[in-house]
Amino acid sequence: MIFVTNNSHKLQEVSAMLGGKINLQSLRDIGCMDDIPETAETLEGNALMKARYIYEHYGTDCFADDTGLEVIALGGEPGVYSARYAGPGHDSEANMQKLLANMEGKSDRRAQFRTVIALIKEGREYLFEGIVTGCIMEEREEGEGFGYDPIFCPDGYKHSFAYLGDEVKNRISHRARAMEKLVEFLGRE
Repeated sequence: MIFVTNNSHKLQEVSAMLGGKINLQSLRDIGCMDDIPETAETLEGNALMKARYIYEHYGTDCFADDTGLEVIALGGEPGVYSARYAGPGHDSEANMQKLLANMEGKSDRRAQFRTVIALIKEGREYLFEGIVTGCIMEEREEGEGFGYDPIFCPDGYKHSFAYLGDEVKNRISHRARAMEKLVEFLGRE
């Protein structure tokens, strides 16, 4: 099945979660180097936009995801703009710095990561959502991961996703929760 991504971190993360249950191919594997638009105002809209693009152009079953970090004190920002929060270019470091600057002086540091997966199978569309709640840390922690992982601490833990590492993150993350729903659905089909 095609996973609509060229993000190698995300591809590795999802492949590890699937544990060989589904043979994944990336956009690169199918020779798609197109810049697929992500201009919707919602995570659901962006995930569907990417999946529909591949289904329409390649005629194959696929799934795409979109993820946002939603911070309570910032009215849900960066949300759908998480990857481009500090401007174009998907610069994780700049995004984290902007978020930490915007959180200065804020006592409510609650946040959630939310992933929406859009699956197109035999022309039918399905959506799966995964959420993990936590808080934005005062300072970044080094470790594995990407995006906002160094500054997001999931509920029930004392360290960031980055510090906890991929093995723990892949069990408890927003993407893991959405992927569980996808795999369960595909297992019933």
